Amino acid sequence: MLALDAVTVRFGERAVVEAVSLDVAEHEIVCVLGPSGSGKSTLLRVIAGLQPVASGRVLLGGADQAAVPVHRRGVGLMFQDHQLFPHRDVGRNVAFGLRMRGLARSASESQVAGLLELVGLPGAERRPVASLSGGEQQRVALARALAPSPRLLMLDEPLGQLDRSLRERLVVELRALFSRLGTTVLAVTHDQGEAFALADRVVVMRDGHIAQAGTPLEVWRRPASEFVARFLGFENVVPATVSGTAATTPWGRIPVPPGSPQGEHRLLVRPAGVTLDSSGLGSSGLDCVVQARTFRGGHVTLTLRPADGPVLEAECDLARAPEAGDPVAVRFAPDQVVVLPAGAEAESA
Repeated sequence: MLALDAVTVRFGERAVVEAVSLDVAEHEIVCVLGPSGSGKSTLLRVIAGLQPVASGRVLLGGADQAAVPVHRRGVGLMFQDHQLFPHRDVGRNVAFGLRMRGLARSASESQVAGLLELVGLPGAERRPVASLSGGEQQRVALARALAPSPRLLMLDEPLGQLDRSLRERLVVELRALFSRLGTTVLAVTHDQGEAFALADRVVVMRDGHIAQAGTPLEVWRRPASEFVARFLGFENVVPATVSGTAATTPWGRIPVPPGSPQGEHRLLVRPAGVTLDSSGLGSSGLDCVVQARTFRGGHVTLTLRPADGPVLEAECDLARAPEAGDPVAVRFAPDQVVVLPAGAEAESA
C-alpha cells in the first residue's frame, strides 16, 4: 500500500528525516512512535504531499507520488486538534470531503448518517461543533477523515488532547473499527501505551531515523537499543560484561537468558524482574534500602538504593510492598533481563 524509499527531509541544513525506508501493507495498522522532534509528524506530511522531500520517493500502490497533488493522493489525514469547521454543524463537517468529490446531497446525507453511526454518534448531524466534548470532536474528525474512503488513513496524535481514561477507551474502539473496516492506517504518537494498543506494527523513531521496527510484543520484549528501552520507560539499564549465562554489572552478577550475546554490552532489567528475596538481608541477593514507593493501581513501584551502583526500579504487589526506608534484598529473574545489542541505534523497516 505505502512504501517510503530512502526519504530525506531537510529544514535548511538540518535533516529532520534522513534516509527513512518504511513499508505499510494493505489493511495494516502501523504506529510511528517517538519523542518530540524525532520526525514522525514530518513523515505524515511527506506522504500527504504537504512537505517536499530533499531526496527519496513516496509510493502509494506502487505509484511514485512525486508529481501527484495533495487532493489526488487518496489519503486521509486527521490532526491532533481535529481542525473541525466551527461554523458548520456535525453533519456538514463530515460531508465536507464528500461534497468536494461531487457526491449528490441525498447520497451524502445517507453516508454521513452511516459514518456517525459507525463512530458512535448516531443522529448527531445537526449538533453544533461547539457543543461537543473533546471525545465527540475526535469522533467527528475521524468520521470526516473516513468519509472519502481513503486508501490510507493517517492520524497525527489523534488522542493527544484527551484525558487518559478516554484515550484508553477510544484506542480500543479505534482498533476494533479499523479491523472491521479493513482500513490501512499510519498513526504517529509519543504515547507507547496508545501505540501498543492500536498497532499491528510499531516503528520507533529517533532524530529522523528508525531506531526499531517490529510488532508491539517484539519491541517490548527485545528493545533494539538503550534509547528504545529508556523511551519505553525502562530505567534499569547498566553496563555489563556477559560471560556464559551471567553478566557482571554494578549490581553484581545477574543471570541472563541462555543464548545471550557475550562480551561488553548494556543490560536491561525490567522492573518485574527485580524480585524481593524472601531469605532476607545477607543472603546471596543484593541488599538495598527502599528509597521511595509509588502506588500504580494494581501494584507498587519501588525505587531501591543498593550500597553500590545506581538505583533500581522494582515492581511489587500491594500486599508485600515494603515501606520507604525498609531494608530489602533482591534477586534478578533472567527471563526479565535483556542484553541490548551493542551499537544498535538504527534498524531498517
